[in-house]
Amino acid sequence: MAHPAQADKRQVATAPAMRGGYLEHDAVGSAIDLLNDLAVELDSLLDVTAISPHLRIASHVMLSHIEGRLVTPTSAVAAAGVPYATAVRRLNELIDAGFIDQRPRTRTGKTFTLHPSGALIERWTEFARRLPRLIERSLDPRADEGRDYYFGRSYRQTTIVPPPQALPQPLQLSGGLRILVHGDPTFMVMDTLKRQFEQIVGTSISQRAFSIDRLRLEALRNAERPTSRYDIVAVDLPWIGEFAEKHVLQPLDRIMDVERLDPADFHTAGWQAAHWKGRPYGVPAQTTPELLFYRRDLFAEAGLEPPKTTDELLAAARLLHAPAQGRYGIAWNAARGTALGHSFMMIAADFDQPIVAMPRKAGGYDASGLGSHPSQLLIDSPGGLKAAEFLLELLRYSPPDILSMSWYERVRPYAAGNVAMAFGYTLLAPYFEMDETSPARETTGYLPHPSASGIERVAPVGGYVLGIPANLAPERREAVVEALTLFTSPGAQKLYVQHGSRTLPRYSVGADPEVRKLSPIFEAVDGMSWRDELQFWPRPPIPQMYRIIQICGEEFHDMLRGIQTPLQAVRRAQERAEEAVRDTTT
Repeated sequence: MAHPAQADKRQVATAPAMRGGYLEHDAVGSAIDLLNDLAVELDSLLDVTAISPHLRIASHVMLSHIEGRLVTPTSAVAAAGVPYATAVRRLNELIDAGFIDQRPRTRTGKTFTLHPSGALIERWTEFARRLPRLIERSLDPRADEGRDYYFGRSYRQTTIVPPPQALPQPLQLSGGLRILVHGDPTFMVMDTLKRQFEQIVGTSISQRAFSIDRLRLEALRNAERPTSRYDIVAVDLPWIGEFAEKHVLQPLDRIMDVERLDPADFHTAGWQAAHWKGRPYGVPAQTTPELLFYRRDLFAEAGLEPPKTTDELLAAARLLHAPAQGRYGIAWNAARGTALGHSFMMIAADFDQPIVAMPRKAGGYDASGLGSHPSQLLIDSPGGLKAAEFLLELLRYSPPDILSMSWYERVRPYAAGNVAMAFGYTLLAPYFEMDETSPARETTGYLPHPSASGIERVAPVGGYVLGIPANLAPERREAVVEALTLFTSPGAQKLYVQHGSRTLPRYSVGADPEVRKLSPIFEAVDGMSWRDELQFWPRPPIPQMYRIIQICGEEFHDMLRGIQTPLQAVRRAQERAEEAVRDTTT
């Protein structure tokens, strides 16, 4: 077994490569690019300044905002393309009209930067939505035939989420904004966008990333300090109960108006998972269900239907398992400890077995009442035993190194074409969706976990919330609340998606047509959410959950290695987990 620190290090992800360090513009940026190209053509056509200086300044400010470039009055005036005095007047007219905001660069307010106002962002967004239709209608007058329009608007119009607006005042945070995160693709995308967000919040941002186990330890160590080193911390959903009980996190309803976050816009399971004893302790930054990735082309060649049940999954894995050809049936989390512990709990859910006793409700079980009474563990149960036996069956059709595969190792062979199926979080999809050499690119289907016959399918929700440390210095709280609200806003989350993230906490972002065209995974997850298949009860966030996950990962790893039987594994895991619960409640 690898040294824990080394094992942790392997779990830190790197963000998928991006062309030129920055992905192509979204609709607003593309519309501005088109107008700039058109301006060049018109200038050469008439040999005079053909484009309004107002438009030149507004497009310069907007495009710079999108790209995270600083705009000063000098650079805005230079972009106008007219004499200096005229350009200054046009800039002031835009400021007076409320299209451009001025933000002080220093405490004296003598110098300032320029940013698009909310009104300008909204108008550019609406223009970008209409521009393709205007072009199409100009080139083909029959383009609108058969379409339902009312005063130029479609009855089926969808809303484009605009880019986030710069804060009117820079955040006053000594030393800048400090964030502790998990080293996964989504948070690495946030780091890539650091320059843009520094322009938006008006202060420097430092982001420190750890693997999952080290992240938890650092957050707990930080809670013991007199004053927090971090302003915002990322928290894995199963830790919510522990971090609430140990006062690692500040209840958000104590320090802010939670309605500002628009809770109804978050996927229900992701928002509920951020609560403990009815109080929110974080804001969903990633809602990333674990799905079954499967190769549609391989299934079609073999005449297989996408698996809906556990029996169908095993049959497909058996048929597609061809070690002599370098291809294996399925990859999954089977590394000892945390990784396999998660797998066991999610597979148990496929057999309708919660790990902790909870009342039934539509879609599974109600975890909202956890913490109000002692936890009754159900690892040693009929469903737990079936899950253990199922893992043994999966082992037969897995790669030879499956017992060391964790979060990223399971998806890499799938992306390389060496595995026909893989259980994986949506945040891992960029490893093949954004790799033009991957055989899985554009050939992958996305399904909730196949379940036992007669059991409703579940897509177990994973991911992270962003929370505020309980020991944060009081004078920093107001500014940090503003930053937290911004980083989890629809505009910010759309930016993450456009730069490679495949996690989507908000309904509004999932409905954005620019987002939906980036990956079929968004439509698939949206459908699962509406069908109530996204559930967080498979990993209930009781305070002892982290230790219970580890215990399951150790005992079932011994089972997979042949050291003990499935029955012995569930009984041993139950005994050790009950002991862990007693140790923390006595």
